Amino acid sequence: MKKHRLLFIIIFSISALTACHKDFLDTKPTNAVPDDQVFNSVDNAETALTGIWAYMFETYFTFAVPGIKSLDLTSDAMGSDVAVTTAYGFRDAYTFNEMADNTKNRVSAYWTILYKVIDNCNNFLSKIDQVPGDDAKRKILKGQASALRGYCYLTLAEFYSFGVTNNASAKSVPIYTTPADPSTPGKPRATVTQVYQQAISDLEAAAPLLSGYTRDATQKFKINNNVVSGLLARAYLYSNQPAKAIDAAVAARKGYTLMSGDDYNKGFNDVSNVEWIWGQPQTPNQNVAASTFTFLDVSTPVSYYKSFKADPYFQGYFDSTDVRFRLFQWNTSGPGALLYKKFRFRDPGALVADVVLMRSAEMYLIEAEGYARTGNAAKAADALNALRTARNATAFNPAGTGTVLDSILLERRKELWGEGFSLVDIIRTGGTVVRKAFKSVNGGDSIINVIQPDGSVVAVHGVGHRTLNLPDKSPFKANSSYYLFAIPLSEVQNNPNLNN
Repeated sequence: MKKHRLLFIIIFSISALTACHKDFLDTKPTNAVPDDQVFNSVDNAETALTGIWAYMFETYFTFAVPGIKSLDLTSDAMGSDVAVTTAYGFRDAYTFNEMADNTKNRVSAYWTILYKVIDNCNNFLSKIDQVPGDDAKRKILKGQASALRGYCYLTLAEFYSFGVTNNASAKSVPIYTTPADPSTPGKPRATVTQVYQQAISDLEAAAPLLSGYTRDATQKFKINNNVVSGLLARAYLYSNQPAKAIDAAVAARKGYTLMSGDDYNKGFNDVSNVEWIWGQPQTPNQNVAASTFTFLDVSTPVSYYKSFKADPYFQGYFDSTDVRFRLFQWNTSGPGALLYKKFRFRDPGALVADVVLMRSAEMYLIEAEGYARTGNAAKAADALNALRTARNATAFNPAGTGTVLDSILLERRKELWGEGFSLVDIIRTGGTVVRKAFKSVNGGDSIINVIQPDGSVVAVHGVGHRTLNLPDKSPFKANSSYYLFAIPLSEVQNNPNLNN
């Protein structure tokens, strides 16, 4: 990184504070607030921290990159179970022609968001101890900033290097823990183990600072100890520390029960859902993050892009009694894509829907996987079946075919579809994308007979995956370089130490 150019750096006093709606992000719109005003009181420091969060989720890069939540859509578009059947938004990610290309806009956007947030957190953490005001509140803010930085490093570890069980010493991304300025030299890439450890260190440091902190029920975007435990559960599991992941997952879901079947069918759009541990609320005046729903919501008429169709084979993983099975519907107009109506706008007129970031269901699955990876198949099955029972699905039978670990990884695909875990799981487990064409015996699209509400039958030309191999025409395989996110070309050009 040359002295005159830092791709990922912003000066805290210039852009930490961003315009946010007063209903749940109480900040003032500004882009030029000096440090001596930001850090002259604990209350102003809290406003600054909320501004960092708002930048992360509410900064609109392009229609296809409405904040960091769009990274989750990229992950799922690059997986096995989403068939992107339109040209809008995520088609290049779906075809693997984008995230491995370091000249692409989305590649630059995600890197920029994550490292800007890291640098702002670094600056915040370097100053918060000296800010006058209530000491208890100061500790909470320090814990939240540390956890937010940990979340960023966890995200970087997930997408920029293969899993630690593949190569624990593989190079990942640089680590910065102090504020940067235009004279700061670029750092070399740390190993994937070191990046995970930085995330874990930040999260472990946050936990005691947030002890006893209770957030308002309407402020689920704020990081509390449940969120910290959930992030630690992910980090421990992904970094091959399954025993620690179990305890963290159990702690994270404390107080957050699994939702009812009826709630599951309401459209995954309300942060007040009893299962949501962490989420980003949206209002008519602040709904950039909700722009992701225009790709996920395939059934609301005003949801324009409707890109994320389900792989037709995906439905076959669900029991007909499963509450999730009810969400599948074949489209009977135009090409017959399989609609999975998990996500729907809560307020279609205003295009408003809250964004989910963490649920207790994920924690049951982490607990189950942790037990499976430590050799306790019975407890793994118990945790898995707690979720399956809540979804009215058939319980895992140890005497059946397949291992409990196989069932858990499949259940993650079923339960967490559309929430950003597809490519993450492929990378961390050394798995591979699996796609096959949905064809009839004569080579054309399969014909699906769809029963209408009046009992009539409509013949639909069913469509599914259209990209069935990698851009070089080779088959999908484990640990393909196409799965990893590229470091932007501008960073490569301006950080001479990157590969040292």
